Amino acid sequence: MNNIYVKVYGDIPYNYREILRYAGVTAPSGEIKDLLEECIAESDGIFQNKVCYGIFDYGGQITSVALSKNLEGCSRVILFAATVGIQLDRLIVKYSKLSPSKALMFQAIGAERIESLCNTFCNEMSKELDVRLKPRFSVGYGDLPLEVQKDIFRVLDCPRKIGLTLNDSLLMSPTKSVTAIVGIEDEF
Repeated sequence: MNNIYVKVYGDIPYNYREILRYAGVTAPSGEIKDLLEECIAESDGIFQNKVCYGIFDYGGQITSVALSKNLEGCSRVILFAATVGIQLDRLIVKYSKLSPSKALMFQAIGAERIESLCNTFCNEMSKELDVRLKPRFSVGYGDLPLEVQKDIFRVLDCPRKIGLTLNDSLLMSPTKSVTAIVGIEDEF
């Protein structure tokens, strides 16, 4: 049985350009920039950046053609789940009724936060293990069915490790969460 580890991250720098891209903003006005700053200030300190993961041997027995191609040249993988926590979901629900523009901005902030968390984790793992990693591959991408999510949750024990749950429709809560498989390249 492989060990499952948990990492908790503090503040991760924001990428304002990415937040605006997720919000669908190509040429931000002063008003949009003010809205972004206001939303970032309101969400300050609410993120619980958590990742649970395990490192597993990989022998090429995956039915997904796309994932198999992604993992070529790998004999080990990192299986991980990441979340920024439930507080952002609460802000999104609150503002979906009060201020749709704020709700949209919080959605964009959440998308950028989870991507930044995943990137931070993968960069750290590459350095810690002194390896090169393949691009992360998530359930539901390509031909990797959403049903695989159940296996990932079972193996990583996501609810107990980082408070991440999966409902019967295979939706994660908190919503700004990711599960992924990352190949560890054999030659660095």
